[in-house]
Amino acid sequence: MEIAGSLCAIATPFDADGALDFAAFERLLDHQLAGGTQGVVVAGSTGEAHMLDEREYERLLAFAVAHIARRVPVIAGSGEAATSKTVALTRRAQALGADAALVVTPYYVRPTQDGLRRHFGEVAEHCDIPIIMYNVPSRTGCDMQPETVAALCDAAGIVGIKEAVGTPERIAALVQLRRPGFVYLSGDDGSAAGAMLAGAGGVVSVVNNLVPTLFRRLCDAALAGDRAAVGTHMASLEPLLDAINCAPNPIPVKAGLAELGLCRDGLRLPLLALAPGPARTQLRNVLIPLAGATTP
Repeated sequence: MEIAGSLCAIATPFDADGALDFAAFERLLDHQLAGGTQGVVVAGSTGEAHMLDEREYERLLAFAVAHIARRVPVIAGSGEAATSKTVALTRRAQALGADAALVVTPYYVRPTQDGLRRHFGEVAEHCDIPIIMYNVPSRTGCDMQPETVAALCDAAGIVGIKEAVGTPERIAALVQLRRPGFVYLSGDDGSAAGAMLAGAGGVVSVVNNLVPTLFRRLCDAALAGDRAAVGTHMASLEPLLDAINCAPNPIPVKAGLAELGLCRDGLRLPLLALAPGPARTQLRNVLIPLAGATTP
């Protein structure tokens, strides 16, 4: 299945007791499908992967695979700090039916560039599922350089990179690596349109959770090279992008989903729900009319 275009890093909803809320998860998945989203990442950063135990991870991913039923790709977050643990979790994701695995760079341990090359090489060699590398230094504490990506992009089993560094220099370097069988996906909503206009194949988005229809229109316009339409869609999105920067992801996304009636805004410690106040009011005031105007 092609992995490109408007992809959503989907949130994981919890009920009032803190357990997985599968009724709400079904609503979130249907909201994405109805809005034209072209793939979902389950148990990624936005999905609070590190708050899930092994059984919860399996149940969540299996539910998504069964419910989506191959209408769009289901991509499983499977990155761990240790290579051996990453291999094991990626194999589990494959067994549960994921179409691909999103493997974040090892966090906290701060590997060298050579260590990153060895890490992703081992994961690709020992797992029979398409691997999308994920670089997000603001969360992991290490930054995989374009030269390291270049050394890995032809490896069997590695099919792409999600890059959260959205500087013009990083975008330009990674665009040069795209080719049949290797996709460059933006991992930064604010710079994603520019990356796609430059040649990126799509974006794994956070704000897509809230406005999938509008975000799909943005991606379609950017991938078609329609700069005028991109400008129009970005003008609509920028107030929402600003509003969800009020707290670390996924706190504002969960608050927005609650405002839309799609799930509770419950999170697991040490994350806390967005408190009532100016930031929450701003989010509500921007989101509600925008979501209503772009309902599919």
